[in-house]
Order: sequence, then C-alpha cells, then structure tokens
Amino acid sequence: MLTLPVVALTKAEFAPFGEVIETDHVIPKLINEGFARRYDDLARIDVASEGGDVNISLFIGATRPTPIVIRLMERHPLGSQLFVPLNDMPWLVVVCADPHDLSSYRAFDASGRQGVNYARNCWHHPLLVAGDASPFVVVDRKGPGDNLEEMWLEEANWLRVVPDRAADTYLGITAKQG
Repeated sequence: MLTLPVVALTKAEFAPFGEVIETDHVIPKLINEGFARRYDDLARIDVASEGGDVNISLFIGATRPTPIVIRLMERHPLGSQLFVPLNDMPWLVVVCADPHDLSSYRAFDASGRQGVNYARNCWHHPLLVAGDASPFVVVDRKGPGDNLEEMWLEEANWLRVVPDRAADTYLGITAKQG
C-alpha cells in the first residue's frame, strides 16, 4: 500500500509547486505612523496571460469527512492561484507533478499562518481545511480563456488521507492508496 508522507510546509520543500506565503524572516516596513507593519513581495502573482487580470476572492472552506479521499486534482494553465488562511487554523496542501504518477504526490501540513501560491499548471487538490467555515483570501486569474483543468482519478488510484490526531487538526496526516 502506497503511503504518502506528510511533511511540514517549507519554502524549500514546496518550491517545485509554487511559493509558501509567510512572514518569517521577512523584514517589514513600518507604515501608518509606525502603527502597522507591511510585508512586501510575498508572492509572484502570474495571471496576465491571454488578457487575464487579478481576481481577489474570499473562499469559505468546509471540512470533509474523514478519511479524506483524494479523487480529483486540478490545475490552472493560465495563472497562479494564491491561498492565505484568515483563521490561524492548520490546513492540508496536496500537490503532484503528474496525477497519473502516484509517486509524484506530496502532502504538506500548513500552519494557519502559512499560505501557498500554486504556480501556473501546478496540479493540486481543492481546498482541504481543518475547521468548518475556514476563510481564505484567494488571489487568482479572471478573464478570457479556460483557466481550470480537472483530472478525476480512477478509483484504483484514489488516495486516502487519514488524520492521526483529532479531527480539528491536520498535524501528522498520512495518506494511503486505496
């Protein structure tokens, strides 16, 4: 049985799939008479192809029944897609290089203080949250063209994601084929 190890989300581990959005090790600018900190250049938004423009949305994620079954992967061929959580709850990021190659799947524990910017064409699972009504700011592409490709997996290639701890956290998740 294939086991998909879940690792902590770090910039180095996630680099093949996009960018991790976090303020650790970033020196902020003090603004508003010193009453606010501004963290610049946290991600490269890539949406301009074929006349696209920036779209800023609010997603409200719902928890899925456990074990979570990975049946669908998606990608956006015309632009990046950035997710930043607003509730400080951990969440799960599942990505792969090729949905048909089970060895290319990776799973990451993201803290509630980390976001991700999926690179253009990065295969990823739709939003997986640890708590109901989890809000995320999403920055992606709007405009002409088809910017969503979905790949439904054959049942033999479904992955189960089983939280090792209570349902309100994703720390220590393991994923297994079948």
